[in-house]
Amino acid sequence: MSALTVLQTETGEAADGAAVVLDDVTKIFGSGNRTMVVLERLSLDVRQGELLCLLGASGCGKSTILNLMAGLETPTAGRVSVPAGRTTLMFQEAGLFPWLTAAENVGLPLRLQGQRRAQRDTEVRSLLGMVRLEPFAGHRPHQLSGGMRQRVALARALAQRGEVLLMDEPFAALDAITRDQLHVDLARVRAETGVTIVFVTHDVREAVRLGDRIALISSRPGRLLEEFVLDGDRSSPAAHEKAAATIVPQITDLIRQELRRHGSG
Repeated sequence: MSALTVLQTETGEAADGAAVVLDDVTKIFGSGNRTMVVLERLSLDVRQGELLCLLGASGCGKSTILNLMAGLETPTAGRVSVPAGRTTLMFQEAGLFPWLTAAENVGLPLRLQGQRRAQRDTEVRSLLGMVRLEPFAGHRPHQLSGGMRQRVALARALAQRGEVLLMDEPFAALDAITRDQLHVDLARVRAETGVTIVFVTHDVREAVRLGDRIALISSRPGRLLEEFVLDGDRSSPAAHEKAAATIVPQITDLIRQELRRHGSG
């Protein structure tokens, strides 16, 4: 089977098993002479259990799409629905409470849900184990590296028990080696939990490594420019590099064409 399949841009009706649906969504900020059309007639489905990467140049509306999915913004026109249930949003900054330990940060959503102490402690241990941080449960954020803080943030996001995890460039500020390890961690977490993930990035290689599918968003106003389904074995570094050698240049060229068309970049 080919490592790359190009789909039609139009999504049509929501597919069975859709976790999130954006139907003909337009988002405009401001009013009068200061209006800015960020998204225009964007239709996109996120399927149950998949990892969808939103990819595009800076300012194309990727974060706005996540905010719409999270319910932090409402569309100017069109419809956003989340048939899967609740969403959880994870940002580039870990946003941990500095006076709480790693375990207390992870346990905070469970505490707010009213979970009893014994059950909460068990779940926190499980979540910290999932992100390889159980030995650091008693450490405060300043005692952890940047990558470790992001793993705590990931465990805390999972503790919120959302059916869809929205990740806004969560590894962008990390060095390449740490980012590579967090890719492995995220793949393992996803395999263990089955959570649906929407992952925003401007890094083509990161999108190819992580995604089951890539939605390429055009320069502003953001539209669905192209979709790529990634199949084949990408579990090993060698297999990933082989897939990336074919796919990354194609996607990069499309982004460059889009930037030239819009006179930016």
